[in-house]
Amino acid sequence: MSSIAISRVDPAANEALPPRPARFQRFVRETTLLVARGLQTIPRVPSRLSDVTIQPIVFTLLFLYVFGSAIHIPHMTYQNYLLPGLIGQSLAFGVIGAGVATATDFGSGVIDRFRSLPVTRLSVITSQVVGQIIEQILGIVIVAGIGLALGWRPHMSPWGLIELVLLVLLGLSAFTWFGVLMGMIVKSSDAMQGIGFAIVFPLSFLAGTFVPISGMKTIPRVIGEWDPLSALVAAIRKVTEGTPAHGSWQLEHPVIAMVVWCALIIAICVPLALRRFKLSN
Repeated sequence: MSSIAISRVDPAANEALPPRPARFQRFVRETTLLVARGLQTIPRVPSRLSDVTIQPIVFTLLFLYVFGSAIHIPHMTYQNYLLPGLIGQSLAFGVIGAGVATATDFGSGVIDRFRSLPVTRLSVITSQVVGQIIEQILGIVIVAGIGLALGWRPHMSPWGLIELVLLVLLGLSAFTWFGVLMGMIVKSSDAMQGIGFAIVFPLSFLAGTFVPISGMKTIPRVIGEWDPLSALVAAIRKVTEGTPAHGSWQLEHPVIAMVVWCALIIAICVPLALRRFKLSN
């Protein structure tokens, strides 16, 4: 039996309209179009990429040459210690980039214009997440490229490279959803930037990004051992260098801990973000 397409009829014009695409196909198409729209604005506003281009370059050069001249890591060059930490920090800073972009779109009325269009509501917020992940990937590539040029030599098998890519994508997804949720709550790009730095920057310093956690005083060491970013940094360092840290359970099993933290963040932030977006109509 041949399949029969059901056409919609416009009662005013009494003409048959083409069949409406399936719901999932429509969602994918609209998400792709909205992501492309966001990326096309970058050449007109190149300052949007300053947090994933200029900032990683400054951080890499500053910490490598300032801390690297004063810190000695046993059995490892400081480049090999620092660069996995900077990649982990870049993932965490996705919270700020996604939050600022979301707050800007809400404050400028872009989201309201999207709502006036015949597009699925889910595609609007999903395109925000996907677009931010693409931009953050650019920042991570820049950090890795500078690190390789300055002497970083990761010890990875082909499977290790695949594992690293999967962990990076998982981390980007988790922290980008968190940033989108924060941006919808704050709705001010300046406030989001201040709040984001106040949260992420101290946690990244306590996460063993620049210096080993084991050498810290008691209170910051305890915080660092259970800092969510510590699992992130330690997991990337273990994959690239094969050297897990010692201390808390999550430092000794960083990959598992990172997956658990990211899954928890996604499980909490995705439904809350979707609900917040729906209530803001």
